Amino acid sequence: MKKVNEILSHLKNNPEFRKINTQATIIKFIELLPDKLKKGVKFAYVKREILFFVLSHPVYKMEFEYNKSLINDLLKQANIANVQELRFFVTNKIEKKKKEEVIPMTFKERSFGIFENKITNEKLHAKVEEIRKLIKNS
Repeated sequence: MKKVNEILSHLKNNPEFRKINTQATIIKFIELLPDKLKKGVKFAYVKREILFFVLSHPVYKMEFEYNKSLINDLLKQANIANVQELRFFVTNKIEKKKKEEVIPMTFKERSFGIFENKITNEKLHAKVEEIRKLIKNS
């Protein structure tokens, strides 16, 4: 029986699944971009030998237009699906930010508060006793 890796590599090399290879190459290409450009890219796709970059903000569009020659040089090295031209646009859909739920970390106290307090300093001795009370109450 074949392993999953073998099946996926076979499918990836099949010419019928050329889009999968192109998309994987585009993702690698986006990773090659400088950080200031990479942050603004939502996704990219190829259509009629044009590589479209969908950007998240108009400022990124100006940055991409300014660095178009750098991106073209990187594109020639990547050789993505006979891409001849680059285009950038900003999406008009507003992303809804998901609120991350902060779950407080709780744990069961494993100590019973049974220990000897040999501290001679009165302030520290009182603090340790407060900690002992907290442990016994939990």
